[in-house]
Amino acid sequence: MQMHTPLRRLAAAGAALQMSLALAQGGAPAPAPPASPWAVSADGALVVDTRSHLAWERCVVGMRWDGRGCRGRAQLLTFSEAKALATERWKAEGVRWRLPRVPELRRLVQRGGAQQGVDPNLFPDAPGGLHWSGTSSVNARVVNPYAYDNVMRGGQGGDTLRVRSAWAVDMDSAQGHGDVPHASALVVRLVRPAPRER
Repeated sequence: MQMHTPLRRLAAAGAALQMSLALAQGGAPAPAPPASPWAVSADGALVVDTRSHLAWERCVVGMRWDGRGCRGRAQLLTFSEAKALATERWKAEGVRWRLPRVPELRRLVQRGGAQQGVDPNLFPDAPGGLHWSGTSSVNARVVNPYAYDNVMRGGQGGDTLRVRSAWAVDMDSAQGHGDVPHASALVVRLVRPAPRER
């Protein structure tokens, strides 16, 4: 739609007047802050990411929301235990709980600035360190099956050992690690599709 010349002049004069008023008050007009994609559910137990349409448990597995914060102690689970727990919750509640993918977990971490890690207002009392993601990998490499470290990773013997590992994310730095053995005991934060608005 083309603006007539007098209307263009009027719009330009209005913009110049707004700039002059802002400068007279001590500076340039501040741009409106971007809307946050994060919202807390009515009961406070979930944090909803409106961009990805995911809902995160506000507390990690082992802790519970008491209306003001997360109480209890984070439960450390192996990769298999974490996947089984998500499946169990899905069946019990009829909601598709799962382990998050690496990029989804990384999105929770604030990077830069004075405070790194997850936002304590959204995820209070959150432990840092490695959290399981749902991404699994299998690495084949030559190892000594009699070394203690290899046995702890699930080694059975033979010259080539398939070490089952998965991805985890360091929630202090947002770094992903794709070589974490399945037998490691890590923190778990489950995710699900966001509840539908009514």
